[in-house]
Amino acid sequence: METLQQKIDRVVHEHIRITPYDPDWPRRFRQEKRHLLNCLPAGLIRRIEHFGSTAVPGLAAKPVVDMLVEVTALEETKQIIVPILESQGYDYFWRPALGDNTPPFYAWFIKRDAEGARTHHIHMVKRDFEHWDRLLFRDLLRERPALAAEYQALKLHLADQFGGDRVSYTRSKSEFIRKVTQMAKVYHKKTDP
Repeated sequence: METLQQKIDRVVHEHIRITPYDPDWPRRFRQEKRHLLNCLPAGLIRRIEHFGSTAVPGLAAKPVVDMLVEVTALEETKQIIVPILESQGYDYFWRPALGDNTPPFYAWFIKRDAEGARTHHIHMVKRDFEHWDRLLFRDLLRERPALAAEYQALKLHLADQFGGDRVSYTRSKSEFIRKVTQMAKVYHKKTDP
């Protein structure tokens, strides 16, 4: 049986592949959303959003649909949702939200296809988690194609540089994401009625 550390080591060293935008990604999001709503307790699940690069039309991305799921309670998520999704073959991790090993933590799942390739990343967080700011990032990239192109170029470069090191790949994108998220917050303040 694989230990937690072996599982983490395996997952963080899986090869990073960036592919051209696939117009099927939104359908795959909707399909997985329906599946989650059908198999998970309604009282624990609130909104489910498509975010990340696969949610930005035209943007090249890892062919993995990122989903953000609002849950009402993380402890109940661990006790109730984790066994359901693990029994269906999802990989589960209790992840720190800020990248180090300190709270807050959240539930993160990887869904795979029959060949073992990642198809979905499911981030289950409470309403007050900073993860929801990623929707602002997504929306600004949707509105500004030049900014999306800049992000795409960065991701392609980083995938070449860190193809087998997902931690370094993700860490190296963080400053761009932080900067654009801050721009999005300012932009949305100006445009809110």
